[in-house]
Amino acid sequence: MGKINIANLKKTAYYLRRNGLKRTLDAVRERFDGSVQPPYTYVPPTRQELAGQREKAEQEGFTVSFSIVVPTYRTPERYLREMIGSVCAQSYPNWELIIADATEGGEVREVVESLCRQEDRIRYIRLPGNGGIPANTNAGILQAGKAYTGLLDHDDLLEGNALYEMAAVIEGAKRDGRQLQMLYSDEDKCDGDGRAYFEPNFKEDFNLDLLLTNNYICHFMVMETGLIKELLLRGEYNGAQDFDLVLRAADRLFGREEYIAHIPKVLYHWRCHSLSTAENPQSKLYAYEAGRRAVQDFLDRRKWRARVFDTSHLGFYAVKYEDNPLKIRQDLGAVGGRLLHKGKTVSGRLSETGDIFYEGLSVNYSGYLHRAVLAQDAEALDIRNLEVAPSWRESFERIVGVPYATLPGSEVFDASTLPEGTDYIALSLRVCRELRRQGLRLLYLPERSLEV
Repeated sequence: MGKINIANLKKTAYYLRRNGLKRTLDAVRERFDGSVQPPYTYVPPTRQELAGQREKAEQEGFTVSFSIVVPTYRTPERYLREMIGSVCAQSYPNWELIIADATEGGEVREVVESLCRQEDRIRYIRLPGNGGIPANTNAGILQAGKAYTGLLDHDDLLEGNALYEMAAVIEGAKRDGRQLQMLYSDEDKCDGDGRAYFEPNFKEDFNLDLLLTNNYICHFMVMETGLIKELLLRGEYNGAQDFDLVLRAADRLFGREEYIAHIPKVLYHWRCHSLSTAENPQSKLYAYEAGRRAVQDFLDRRKWRARVFDTSHLGFYAVKYEDNPLKIRQDLGAVGGRLLHKGKTVSGRLSETGDIFYEGLSVNYSGYLHRAVLAQDAEALDIRNLEVAPSWRESFERIVGVPYATLPGSEVFDASTLPEGTDYIALSLRVCRELRRQGLRLLYLPERSLEV
């Protein structure tokens, strides 16, 4: 259920001005609908669990190391101490904390240097001036001396098992012959006291087209240090510098997504207080404009003829292609949409086992973190609203056993030509499994709706 507070009332008022009364009423109803936004309780790892992680890492000979970079500027002492304390409390010991400080006075330096006397893994860098978050962060990144580098905001908190979970996945991939380049975890928000947790972001495994609609990766993210030093943050994308970084990494790793890993555990707490963008996203509207430009930059580098537009939700974007995306993108094997019945989603995007995403969701709702209305890659798509790339239609016909007839005025397959009694879900999985086996992506576009 949504929280009633001043920040959310401000968000609602802003949404009303942008989108009108009907959409706002729908958004408010959805926010307080427990079936869409289920209750959340965060349970941190116990001391025994953290001790077990230290022991396991030592027994199994983990060697991976981490640099954590934090740009600071006038950070309140309490938040600074708590942030540093969350790093020092890590169950995995092979890390360094680099604090790049642009504060004019000495208040941050005094706190950090007092802690450095107790913990030699903390490194303090005094910057000559405040160059902004991208430049300040880059100064810290360039000093990173460990194998992987993670970014931590100066008033946020890492959970005690964050680096262990990252290390365990990296070491496991190494045993499989893969040197992971980027990893990210789930996250949530916490109150100013760092005690109450809410609004979890349970993320998908790497999903390129979802990433093009919003920075769902965000925190906690670590990147191979050589890669992040090569890319660095770009000042012209100030406010969305992390998003731009991730998009450029995704471009660099395009077609090699096996080098990107998602850890489905909440490892990062984004603190909400009166000055934070987590609490008041309208305070940095320029960041959403920068995010839109970062997505456009990705599309331009890929030479995909498309433009990026804002949606009704702040920080979420829509990519509009100049032509059918199957004609523009060689990585796509099929495009599909949702199936509707009496104003609710009944099928569309499917899991590998045939579960239906967003099943039963009203067409007036946007779903968890608005994902139901965003473009995204799919494991499978329902054959009843599916358009297959022309180069693959002959193979499609061999699998389904009928010619690729189309619905009037479109290139969508006409599923009415299938034999009576066809198991649509099972056949969809067969078709899509073969497309993915060929290394092709399946693009789900919810706006391509079809009534059944």
